[in-house]
Amino acid sequence: MTKKVYVVGHKNPDTDSICSAIVFARLLEKLKDQGLFLDKDYEIVPCAQGKPNPETEFVLERFNVEPPKDYDQDYDLLALVDHSDLTQAPDDLDGSKLLAVVDHHKIGDVTTPGPILFVSMPLGSTGTVLKLLYDLFNVSIDREEAGLMLASILSDTVVFRSATTTDLDKEIAKDLAKIANIDDIEAFGIEMKKKLSDVSGLSAREIILRDFKDFDMSGHKVGIGQVELVDLSDIEPRIDELLEELRTLKQDQGYHTIVLLLTDIIKQGSLALVVSDDESIFEKAFGKSLEDNRVWLDGVMSRKKQVVPPLQKAFEKL
Repeated sequence: MTKKVYVVGHKNPDTDSICSAIVFARLLEKLKDQGLFLDKDYEIVPCAQGKPNPETEFVLERFNVEPPKDYDQDYDLLALVDHSDLTQAPDDLDGSKLLAVVDHHKIGDVTTPGPILFVSMPLGSTGTVLKLLYDLFNVSIDREEAGLMLASILSDTVVFRSATTTDLDKEIAKDLAKIANIDDIEAFGIEMKKKLSDVSGLSAREIILRDFKDFDMSGHKVGIGQVELVDLSDIEPRIDELLEELRTLKQDQGYHTIVLLLTDIIKQGSLALVVSDDESIFEKAFGKSLEDNRVWLDGVMSRKKQVVPPLQKAFEKL
């Protein structure tokens, strides 16, 4: 009887999350054929906890790859990519059914009763980690897989502008670009980001939640969203609308603090919109005062490396 392994990224999936789920499912399939990690009677299925955003849709179309299926509970084993936090994992997660985790964030609070395949590296993208796993197991990479991993790297490193970018990300991206037949990596990355920058048809809440993550900071519920833009002026007329929706979301879902980062990838910085029970926490974290619930953070491109850690420390001092 066929059993199912679901490979799934975090909630509100971004390009790295969805592409990594597809690529890791393919890698597991190839390793299964070598007799590694899984018996041959397992079907491996990439899944997503949400719909692909326009950037991801562009990437999947570019490399002629079907989007992953919508996540449900019809599986026997589960593999997580691009996260290991319970707040971002499927709500029905059972550690005893967890097969593997492949990630590039801090180690979260997912636990298991026994050993599993767990790979987490301080790199710019889960796509980079997956390329290293392909190399480790001496598995060949086809054009589709290379394209998806390259897109993951460019997306999460904001085309190498994010503080999370490493030299290894850049080196591996060059290798993948050759396999994927991408001649100009920079141009391809900017083309991707232009797809993500178009928020004209979205409501304020859809903009906020497009790339939004929940965090537990010393017992306080904190939400941080990020919108990457080629030109910040495209969204400036909607800032008051976004702030009003942030206030509504905060009240409806019991957040202590919500931050929305409007990241300009050309100017290389972020306008932070903040609603909080205590604005001084954000101001202490970044050494800047909020004016009308907003402040420009020069050079801040990464939620993971430049926003979450200082905010976490500020909450710890409460």
